[in-house]
Amino acid sequence: MKILLTCVALVYGTAFANDASSARRLFDETSEQKSERLAWWMHDRFGMFIHFGLYAIPARGEWCKMTEPVSDEKYDEYFRLFNPDLLDARDWARRAKAAGMKYAVLTAKHHDGFCLWDSKFTDYKVTKTPFGRDVVREFVDAFRAEGLHVGFYYSLLDWHHPDFTIDMCHPGRPKMAKKWEFYGTSDKDFPTLNKNRDMAHYRQYMKDQIGELLTKYGKIDILWMDFTYPEPNGKTHLDWDSEGLLKLVRSLQPQVIVNNRMGLYDTADGWDFVTPEQFKVCEWPTVRGERVPWEACQTFSGSWGYHRDEMTWKSDAELIELLVHSVSKGGNLIMNVGPNARGEFDARAKTKLDVYADWMRVNGGSVYGCTQAPNRFKVPEGTLLTYDPNAQKLYIHLVSYPGKSLTVAFGDEISFARFLHDGSEIKFSKMQSPPENRLYSHGGEGKWQLSLPAIKPDIVIPVIEVVLKYAKLD
Repeated sequence: MKILLTCVALVYGTAFANDASSARRLFDETSEQKSERLAWWMHDRFGMFIHFGLYAIPARGEWCKMTEPVSDEKYDEYFRLFNPDLLDARDWARRAKAAGMKYAVLTAKHHDGFCLWDSKFTDYKVTKTPFGRDVVREFVDAFRAEGLHVGFYYSLLDWHHPDFTIDMCHPGRPKMAKKWEFYGTSDKDFPTLNKNRDMAHYRQYMKDQIGELLTKYGKIDILWMDFTYPEPNGKTHLDWDSEGLLKLVRSLQPQVIVNNRMGLYDTADGWDFVTPEQFKVCEWPTVRGERVPWEACQTFSGSWGYHRDEMTWKSDAELIELLVHSVSKGGNLIMNVGPNARGEFDARAKTKLDVYADWMRVNGGSVYGCTQAPNRFKVPEGTLLTYDPNAQKLYIHLVSYPGKSLTVAFGDEISFARFLHDGSEIKFSKMQSPPENRLYSHGGEGKWQLSLPAIKPDIVIPVIEVVLKYAKLD
């Protein structure tokens, strides 16, 4: 969806405590220990999201039960029919690895409450469908076999559980409520609808299920909890007992990385990274004035779950740019695939994964281990800039190909330049200010002209590797 590619300025600190000194701490982990825990994730930069469940059968996205709405009786029919007979988690994993992705997160349970593992706390699970197999187990085994880190998405919402109280983000909300009118709405019917529901029972159910996921499948690298919406007739961190839930998580998997959607905004350590969804940030996100780890979550098209008729698929260049843009602002990208009801990635998704595979095979060095470039390096117009602080290299991504030359303001630090895709040298020369401008610092001082081929190389977004002086050359 084109609008989702618009650069949006975000202030992530508005929902958090006003300053660092007022933020509560739940754990005794130091900043150095946290940095060490997140080091692999911040190095690898690129992951795969997999949204898969009953909603693959209607093929109209993962929110169809809410947005249309679909009746409970109709949705139960999808449960009775669920049989993704072509599901091969090994194929998912191989395609993720080929695309350059280093980790993957699977929707163990989405908002509809359907579980992709053999949970002993519910019968609303994959092992009670005609398919009968534990998808979570197959996912974990397959992705680990390819050397990828594994994670689980777990929805805090549950439209199926009888004790989850109905709110403005529930299909059972009052009929008078407008579609998608979640926020700022109050309605006198909610107490009546929730007369026989008890969130305390549901909170225990969540803890029991999280306990299963974090003890049955070995070391889990990421836990993606989704989501908190504290507006009138919504849910706050108190509804989830987020503090207790996170303490349980940390006790079972001390090294796991957890996102920021449990609503623990007044804490300094109730989350590990922030999660801008379906848009591009203009600058590295901050909380209380400090840069924080972050991950953009994006889709190939406008839907997370499989959507047969959704046609706003992003172009090849847009997909590469999303990845590079995230890294250029110090962040990660997790790109979603929604398998179809047979359990396969459809042809469109495979094609887009191949775009990443082709590009990352030769340009992955501009992503892995890279981050935002220091301010002294000015970003050339029409480009995105990433930086490898260990190797002392800059990577210029030619989003808009400039033709025969590119001017860069990199001071006197350039040692060598080449295209990354084929290793071919790019000649460069220092620019001189005209005599009448040499008294002024804004002239040609510190600027270089890189000589490029007139015709753009046959690659989606070409990358120039700039080796800086004193770089570590292996």
